[in-house]
Amino acid sequence: MSHFRASLIFMAALSASPVLAEPVSVALDWTPNTNHIGLFVAQAKGFYQEAGIELEILPYTDTSAATLVANHVADFGILGSIGLFTQRTAGADLVATYALVQTETGRLVFKADRDDIQTPRDLDGKIYAGFGSGWETALIGTIIRQDGGDGTFETVTLGTSAYEALANGAVDFTLEVYTWEGIKAERDGPAQRAFRYADYGVPDQHTNFLGTTDAYLAEHADTAGAFISASRRGYAYAVEHPDEATDILVAANADTLLDRDFVRASLQALIDGHYLRAEDGTIGVIDPEKMDAMGNFLFGAGLLKDGNGVVVAEKPDFSGYFTNRLLGVEP
Repeated sequence: MSHFRASLIFMAALSASPVLAEPVSVALDWTPNTNHIGLFVAQAKGFYQEAGIELEILPYTDTSAATLVANHVADFGILGSIGLFTQRTAGADLVATYALVQTETGRLVFKADRDDIQTPRDLDGKIYAGFGSGWETALIGTIIRQDGGDGTFETVTLGTSAYEALANGAVDFTLEVYTWEGIKAERDGPAQRAFRYADYGVPDQHTNFLGTTDAYLAEHADTAGAFISASRRGYAYAVEHPDEATDILVAANADTLLDRDFVRASLQALIDGHYLRAEDGTIGVIDPEKMDAMGNFLFGAGLLKDGNGVVVAEKPDFSGYFTNRLLGVEP
């Protein structure tokens, strides 16, 4: 065999060798739900594989996704907006890279038959079922005072038991994610009424993000870009093909026994409310004005603390808390 022919055979063998996919892990912030649907769709449709990525979706644990990311246990994670601001200010290496929703999904809710609650100032002196964060106190106090009340209320920390307590009348109001708990209440009762945060002095925000660390971006810029691009395809596909996307999420998480009809209704709420994709078609892009407004709100409320737990005296530069570059948007 000639050297030339041997070289051709060797080169052909190289070209036929499979290209090794880059492993990427992403940590969930809760049990699988419609906020995560784009990840499962992109995985099932082969979008990650096409991007040269082997994705591992880490199951939800008691350790927050933000902590797993900041400590390099996960490459990416679902980061809550408030957690991003508070943990990064305290020194955690966290940066938002994709807005899962374009507008706030949370709302303040109470039972629809409460005739004594017509406007937020009627919440003064009532019992709030909470989740144990300072953000809740600042949020609710602002809403009540914006409506002319004192902003005084009693808090009992119940976690997810808040919704049962609200339903049985043990508490007067709580906070919920409209596109999940709110849809459940619409389907199963009891009927609710709600106050939207942004109507009462609280900045609108991207409720949660896909995020990573500055260190990961510095070392794996191409992989990070490929992951975000494929994820964006997954979320866009879910908006355009909600029935198929619902089936994908339910099938991928058969062990959690997701209610298919409920998941479908939740996804429709995310679509109809222009949460996943804004009315102008924006999907994934982080709004700098929203980030600055929420950062200013948290700073003004004294909720941003340094690594020693001391309230920061100087407002941080919030432009470093996020990037749109992986979506091809500058800055």
